[in-house]
Amino acid sequence: MKGQDVMMLTDKPVLLTGASGAIGRLLSARLAALGWTLRLTDVAPLPIPLPPNASFTIADLEDQQAVNDLAEGCGLILHFGGISTEQSFETVLGPNLRGAYHIYEAARREKARVVFPSSVHAVGLYERTEILDQDCLLRPDGYYGLSKAYGEMLARLYFDKHAVESVLIRIGSVLPEVPDERILSTWISHDDFVRLIERCAEAERVDCSVIWGQSNNSRGFWRHDARLKLGWVPRDSSDDQAERVRGKVTDNPVVERYQGGKFIVVDYSRSDFPPREMFQDD
Repeated sequence: MKGQDVMMLTDKPVLLTGASGAIGRLLSARLAALGWTLRLTDVAPLPIPLPPNASFTIADLEDQQAVNDLAEGCGLILHFGGISTEQSFETVLGPNLRGAYHIYEAARREKARVVFPSSVHAVGLYERTEILDQDCLLRPDGYYGLSKAYGEMLARLYFDKHAVESVLIRIGSVLPEVPDERILSTWISHDDFVRLIERCAEAERVDCSVIWGQSNNSRGFWRHDARLKLGWVPRDSSDDQAERVRGKVTDNPVVERYQGGKFIVVDYSRSDFPPREMFQDD
């Protein structure tokens, strides 16, 4: 039965939104090389050659009919479209909130599984000394992080009410290598990330699962997630890059205190830090 389920997902077209972004380009090339049939889309032109077994359509996530048309016949939706940096609420609102709703409505119609890229910024206002489990209170560090928290709750709603399965990947930093000390904690290698996406497609059942998107980093902020359910084990680690980035930090005490890093200081108006005891268990 498991083999049949895998074939149902990977033999159908796979919709990848945000295909022109950095992660989208990575996945487009690597998943096409695995033989997946990809339906790529973005609001911006694709800046790389079109991979084999792939089509590309310029479309806006706020256009529900366009999303429905792209998702038709798909068994898996990799939803990496939308605003990916800290911006104003009005800028984030359309693509990240309304766009995510359109994706989940399309998934409901097609009975498709969704991979939703949540983010460290959904929990970015935890201090770096805290180690988080998958069921921690969400503490977004800005409007972008807030949109990711919304997406997680949207995924839960659609699973509980409509049986739409999702994998919610709280992505740290998908980069070829570590650029500074903070990212020693949040880094996930390209290979680990692509293997995770493969397992999102191949797992027999995912329900509505949270995965911390980090490699096997000894300095990681996170533990306890659904990786055993998916059968994913990260093979890489940031540890061997630690000497190269030693001392690469900012001079901003807010940036250096919190897991979310630089996004937090955008429109940060406190003259102090939020009290930690507000968020600790009784």
